[in-house]
Amino acid sequence: MNTDLSPKAAEIASCARSLLATAGYNGFSYADISEAVHISKASIHHHFPSKAELVRTVLVRYREEGRVGLAAVAERIPAPLDQLQAYTGYWAACIRDGSAPFCICAMLAAELSAIPAEVADEVRGHFLDLTAWLAAVLERGAAAGVFALRTSPETEAMAFAATVHGAMLSARAYGNPEVFTQIVQPLLDRLLAH
Repeated sequence: MNTDLSPKAAEIASCARSLLATAGYNGFSYADISEAVHISKASIHHHFPSKAELVRTVLVRYREEGRVGLAAVAERIPAPLDQLQAYTGYWAACIRDGSAPFCICAMLAAELSAIPAEVADEVRGHFLDLTAWLAAVLERGAAAGVFALRTSPETEAMAFAATVHGAMLSARAYGNPEVFTQIVQPLLDRLLAH
């Protein structure tokens, strides 16, 4: 899929991404985008003939940004614990400043049975990407004696991701960005080999 977008299509996709983070797939329409971007619904359909195509485009781009970001963390930060802290620190900062208050794939996972298959495939792909990266970090940390894993790196990675996503949800529910860190820090502490 070609994800190079015209400036207007990129603006539409950016608006859709923000709406996904706050309202999920079924919580917004082309009318919401039309109002925010000051473009007719027909023009949106010109760029993205269907909502599923628009959201899939957003997710393909989101997943690529995620892969690039995680690769940069792995390249820039050699220590596994520091990598996990960089990952959770990224989300803590985004939640605190409102720039990305929730992972859009986590939001869409809650709607999985009610979203188009092509969108659901991208959501699953995001979770597979994230789990693979986390499992590799956890495995390296365990091999170095930094982490004491209770189960397989893959299972620990899924539990880690679930806790991070749950912490995002809790921060939103309590209306307090600090709740995220209050939940995630003990998770990091429990991983450490003592």
